[in-house]
Amino acid sequence: MTFKRIALLHIILFVAAAIFSVGPWYLLMLTVAQLLFVPVTLQLIFKKETRLYYYFAIPAFASVFILQITTETKLDLLLAAIYLLFTFVVALYGFGRFIRRGFVHLEEFAIDAGMMYLFIGGMWFFAYIAEIDTGFSPLITWLTGIHFHYSSFLLPVFVGFLGRLYKTTLYKIVCTIILISPIIVAIGITSLPWLEVISVLLYIIGIYGLIFLSFKSPFSSTLQKVLVLISFGALGVTIIFSLLYAARVTVSIDFMLRFHGFFNCVLFALCGLVGWSKFTPPSNERGYRFPISRIRGKRVIGDQIITKSVEKHTYNGLVDDMNIYVEKKTLSPTIIDFYENTIQYRLFSEVHWHTWFKPFAAIYQPISNKVQQLNLPFSNKQMEMTGDIIAIEDGRTKTRAWVRKIDKEVIFIALYSYYRTNEKTYMNIALPLPWSSMIGILELHQQGDKLLLTSKGTTNSDAGIYLTANKFVFKLPLQEQFLVEEIQEGQLRAKHQMRIFSLPFLTINYVISLQDKKIS
Repeated sequence: MTFKRIALLHIILFVAAAIFSVGPWYLLMLTVAQLLFVPVTLQLIFKKETRLYYYFAIPAFASVFILQITTETKLDLLLAAIYLLFTFVVALYGFGRFIRRGFVHLEEFAIDAGMMYLFIGGMWFFAYIAEIDTGFSPLITWLTGIHFHYSSFLLPVFVGFLGRLYKTTLYKIVCTIILISPIIVAIGITSLPWLEVISVLLYIIGIYGLIFLSFKSPFSSTLQKVLVLISFGALGVTIIFSLLYAARVTVSIDFMLRFHGFFNCVLFALCGLVGWSKFTPPSNERGYRFPISRIRGKRVIGDQIITKSVEKHTYNGLVDDMNIYVEKKTLSPTIIDFYENTIQYRLFSEVHWHTWFKPFAAIYQPISNKVQQLNLPFSNKQMEMTGDIIAIEDGRTKTRAWVRKIDKEVIFIALYSYYRTNEKTYMNIALPLPWSSMIGILELHQQGDKLLLTSKGTTNSDAGIYLTANKFVFKLPLQEQFLVEEIQEGQLRAKHQMRIFSLPFLTINYVISLQDKKIS
């Protein structure tokens, strides 16, 4: 079926449910989301018919329809469970999209999060129908279900569509606020009432940020822009009354139902859905096209991981010719020589785990000792790293393994290669892990006479840190950079910094010198 036919079918289904409804009028606010807004929005996401629609969606929508037009029956629990199963499958689709992509393209994650939040809405709906004691009145249980259908499903998806059109630094802030607010609302309602006010304030910042971004966004038509502005603008009005309600200012539930019913159902949801139906921006996701190492480990990595892949020829350094990355004429000769003749250098390291991360590092260390990979010491005293560079075959170009040890104990096994795409050459480093591999795609930039290697690239860059397992490539929320500089001829200083979600957690300071040169 075409999108228009599916939309028409759901309009007819909801109208029929409204005509023959036997419940209070306000229940239709959730019913219209379940029978119209959710299924049509999912069609905008999937862009094609899926098994989800025929195997799970149709039974779920039929169940909601029956619940709306019948009084209490013995089948109510089963019908609510069918809808709950549908929302669970939608959440799995959202999680699957996220797993295939990882922590990249925030606008796509907003859509994924909306799909996952829908399952929470399904659980609250089930709790309402099953009359489960949630600690709240039946009306509040129902209102929580409606919240997760509108503010936690429709809103993140609409925010994701907006990000496909116009993604700025402000968008990233606003989108993050919108995504974390449902969680804060839930905590506030269940245990910390003051957090409920904080969550509404965050929503206000996020929603008015969306209105501003909508003015700036390049929509396909004026009509679409007007409809989207009406949609977000409606939330800008209703959120003020939500703040008054959360602050315990006298606003009756009946008023909130009627007021929010009109603004959220008609202006936010309907106008937004029609607006994004006019033109749904395509995803900016390009997929990952960099070469991936075929080498995978088992329970223990160690230097035995490369024994079956060793080639006869040898390499002197991590790179054959630094000209593939930078202009050698203007870079420090010692930096060039280190990368081209790595085996001629000694490496001394000082590992510094940041204070907030030390408890995690302490838990991680016995695991890394057994695995013999990424096995960094907990101590920050200076230690010499020894090792060798070995030519191996792993399906990539001129791959060589750099084995690093401290006192004969394996610390790192890193497989170095490179590739070139879109006029740019990347360093491609694979670290074999149990049944998977971590890959660092680094850009190299010259900063005066220093060299910067970084996983933080531009919008269209491949740079980043990824985890690969089977056919999945998942971008991790990790960033790393190396800053290498010459102290004196034959001696270098390097600083390796690691961050998770932009928070620094590890710094390794290196002193690198020619084997016959004393460390100063």
